[in-house]
Amino acid sequence: MTNKIRTIHYGLGSIGSGIARLVAQRASLEIVGGIDVDEQKVGKDMGKVIGLGQTLGLRVSSNSAAVFSQTEADVVLHSTGSYVEQVRPQLIEIIEAGLNVVSTCEELAYPQAQYPALAEELDTLARKHAVTLLGTGVNPGFAQDTIAIAASGVCQDVKHITVTRTVEAGERRLPLQKKVGAGLTVAEFEEKARKREIRHVGLEESATMVAHALGWQLDKVEETMEPVIAEKPLKTQFVEVKEGQVSGIHQVARGFKDDQELIVLHLYMHIGAENPGDSVVIEGTPDIELTIKGIHGDLATAAMAVNAVPKVVNAPPGLMTMKDLPLVCPWLGD
Repeated sequence: MTNKIRTIHYGLGSIGSGIARLVAQRASLEIVGGIDVDEQKVGKDMGKVIGLGQTLGLRVSSNSAAVFSQTEADVVLHSTGSYVEQVRPQLIEIIEAGLNVVSTCEELAYPQAQYPALAEELDTLARKHAVTLLGTGVNPGFAQDTIAIAASGVCQDVKHITVTRTVEAGERRLPLQKKVGAGLTVAEFEEKARKREIRHVGLEESATMVAHALGWQLDKVEETMEPVIAEKPLKTQFVEVKEGQVSGIHQVARGFKDDQELIVLHLYMHIGAENPGDSVVIEGTPDIELTIKGIHGDLATAAMAVNAVPKVVNAPPGLMTMKDLPLVCPWLGD
């Protein structure tokens, strides 16, 4: 890689800032723009906004159109929302500006799961403008989909897949602890869950991606979620949880074909989780069991997004998913 890949960062919250800090450390990448709507960030040096510890000589702008038209860039690292219909106008604007996209929008990891028409629209538009669009992160994007797909490569046949991820939410950022309902009563949890204010976004996308990679056309994906109840008082930097209150979630997605379960994803994300880690169990020829420790959600999300950049910039145009890209890894050369 001889020329630096120039990046614009759209969304400078905790995840977007983490991505930008990692880009700033890579000799092969160069930050050329930053976009955010937060009035506390607009007009300030991007280095200070993302907590880099030094200035970058770039001011954060709220005018995305101006940044795209006035900045020579190769790719936009996009981190503004979890729902693909919500971020669709932003994605279209980026694509029409002729820029590649790596987004942490969870539903964009495999929009074919719930929004096939929108996926086709984005794919057609990206091809028209000769750019590539990818949604990725740690989950979806790696822990409960890409790992399972890769592990299946040594199997002659696959009958069933179980993927389990256990996350110690107490070590994560405040928004995530809120997202899993930590500190709520069971009644409060149930009300927020009914309004879909509490849940992890992306399990259906992961299940469908794995299934499609194996040629399984699922008839349905069923999701359930229940609270994990604290058996003793728990405390994090941000939240206190009393005994009997909610410490997080156990969310499950099950994929079926002809009423037969082919894939199940378990996500335990709660404060006080014991033995955090990831496991993949494949029933097939041969049976495979894979266990991984140490995948830190926030760090891994930034890593996946940044490490995917060279692959996306060099990929064919269109909407891509992690099952379509070459193997993603850090580019640590000059």
